[in-house]
Amino acid sequence: MALRSLMKSVFILWHVRAEPGQEEDPKLIGVYESRSEAARAQERARKQPGFAEHANGFLVDEYEIGKDHWTDGFVTVPLKEE
Repeated sequence: MALRSLMKSVFILWHVRAEPGQEEDPKLIGVYESRSEAARAQERARKQPGFAEHANGFLVDEYEIGKDHWTDGFVTVPLKEE
């Protein structure tokens, strides 16, 4: 049986940093088969430069495989000119 047919979800590890007055700076760290694998990856990343200084920016999202996760359209919001 193929691995994909056994997996129901994947776990995405992100790091998002937002400094006051700046846009968010998201980084996709990786995609993992389990929440525990994502947690181990977070611990590895947390020791790296930048991540160590912003250790609260990690986020793990669970995504069900074979499902649409963005089901609405989108709009473009113009940036404020300074």
